[in-house]
Amino acid sequence: MLENFVAWLNELVWSKPLVYGLLLTGVIFSFMMRFVQIRHFKEMIRLMFQGEKSPTGISSFQAIALSLAGRVGTGNIVGVSTAIFIGGPGAVFWMWASAFLGASSAFIESTLGQIYKREEKGEYRGGPAFYIEYGMKGKIGKIYGLIFAIVTVISVGLLLPGVQSNAIASSMKNAFGFDAWIIAIALAVLLALIIFGGIKWIANAATAIVPFMAIAYILMAVIIIIINIEHVPALFALIFKSAFGMEAAFGGIVGAMIEIGVKRGLYSNEAGQGTGPHAASAAEVSHPAKQGLVQSFSVYVDTLFVCTATALIILLSGTYNVTDGKTNSDGGPRLIENNEIFVPMANGDKDYSGTAMYAQAGIDKAFQGSSYHFDPAFSGIGSYFIAIALFFFAFTTILAYYYIAETNITYLTKNKNYSNTFFWINVTRIILIAATIFGAVKTAEAAWGMGDLGVGLMAWLNIIAIWILHRPAINALKDYERQKKKLGSGKQAIYKPDKNEVPNAVFWHYDYPERLEKERQKE
Repeated sequence: MLENFVAWLNELVWSKPLVYGLLLTGVIFSFMMRFVQIRHFKEMIRLMFQGEKSPTGISSFQAIALSLAGRVGTGNIVGVSTAIFIGGPGAVFWMWASAFLGASSAFIESTLGQIYKREEKGEYRGGPAFYIEYGMKGKIGKIYGLIFAIVTVISVGLLLPGVQSNAIASSMKNAFGFDAWIIAIALAVLLALIIFGGIKWIANAATAIVPFMAIAYILMAVIIIIINIEHVPALFALIFKSAFGMEAAFGGIVGAMIEIGVKRGLYSNEAGQGTGPHAASAAEVSHPAKQGLVQSFSVYVDTLFVCTATALIILLSGTYNVTDGKTNSDGGPRLIENNEIFVPMANGDKDYSGTAMYAQAGIDKAFQGSSYHFDPAFSGIGSYFIAIALFFFAFTTILAYYYIAETNITYLTKNKNYSNTFFWINVTRIILIAATIFGAVKTAEAAWGMGDLGVGLMAWLNIIAIWILHRPAINALKDYERQKKKLGSGKQAIYKPDKNEVPNAVFWHYDYPERLEKERQKE
């Protein structure tokens, strides 16, 4: 009953206006900012390793690590295999497109998060609820901000954690034979140990885990590509031809291909969804545009690097199948067998639920078999590697979900005393841990249905908000570019907004050096 209701809601939320609206938003913002995601690519990388840190705020690198903790998760492995299963190889292209265009949306939302952030109970807090209320002003802004905060707490605290824990439990059972309940309890204990420590503990955990695991995962993909380098040109040709319906086998599912590519792309990179600004707002920077650029780069890391790594592993191995959306006589999905260039799975396994089996089989096949001539000792490495990668990716994503939920609880209780806020934060912690346990022991279909609903609801609310409020973010970019041109290298741009232009950006209404010195004195 619950699964049917969630499926019905998803059909309403994930309608064509949202899918194509996300793409259109990215296109228009890209033109408005003269494709900032290309022009300032070098600057993004430079800024990622700079920035201040204070008792109240975290560094730019910690912020991007925390943001990537939320972005790099199950969607990068399970989501990619699902996208290929439903939309064919061409879905990978539309994931790339959503990431490239979404980088501009990520800049807008993260810069807005910095502009309208506040210091709440000793920590920097910000995000869509904050910039909606303070940017829109008046009663409408307060009501809209309240709605976003409530939806976000429900989404990241209740609906989304189960997707991550389900993938962990499924892959661990496949690789090591662990029972789902054992994994669920282990996750609950680990989560409790970290999330009860607050933002600094979460940021430190993300900083330690995410870069290491992302690099290891990408290196695995690079090794597989090198081993199979002769197949790469045909592989990319298949992706591009399928994306535009030029591949006969997949020509009839172009609509589904675009929709699932954008849907899974958003689930993976979260550009425009409204999750990224929460981490971005916690950073200690001298100019909001700095963190906007850093957050744009995180979208590239997530989809263009990590998701592409998964896609290449799956497609190079030939372990994928695609459904045309119709059913067989037995009621199961009818399959379009993969392109004849690639060899189907010998055991005939089909991936209907979007588990990580494709990627596991892909790694195994890349390291063994007569056509690869590689050390057979690597046989079976795929299931172990994917299980470990999924654990770290998905676990840090749950940590990021908690931080987002806590930020919105802080927003909802900002006029209350600390004991009231602390009470609701603890309630949120318990609910999130319970949702994590629930997801680990539920079916993948149920977990993904709830997760998709949470992502879609947040995306609708946030996309409307950044369309209304985008102007201060674009002006901040122009101001940053003017200052950089005038000051040259070696000097940092400092944001001093006109109080009449952005009256509610009160955090920035006094000089940055003075503020940072006061922060340092707290240490």
